[in-house]
Amino acid sequence: MKKQQQLDLLEKALVSTGHKIRYEKGSFVGGDCRVKENMIVVVNKFLPIEGKIATLAAVLRKINPPALSPDVVKIIDTVVPTNLFSRENI
Repeated sequence: MKKQQQLDLLEKALVSTGHKIRYEKGSFVGGDCRVKENMIVVVNKFLPIEGKIATLAAVLRKINPPALSPDVVKIIDTVVPTNLFSRENI
């Protein structure tokens, strides 16, 4: 699957969870936040497409919404490393 298709699938999955995606410039990579009632994912628009995919995939892994498509799950599993030794798994 092409990188742009992967990015489109991840964007659609995040929008379906109620998140808004904003591509902004700045000295950050990106992540999710909540502003009042709005759930927002901010991504640095100057990142290469691989960085944008990794940022969106990391947010999706973090929020872990139910009923993701198999293609999205495959992208997340290949892009975001599992942290076997993180505090959450101890």
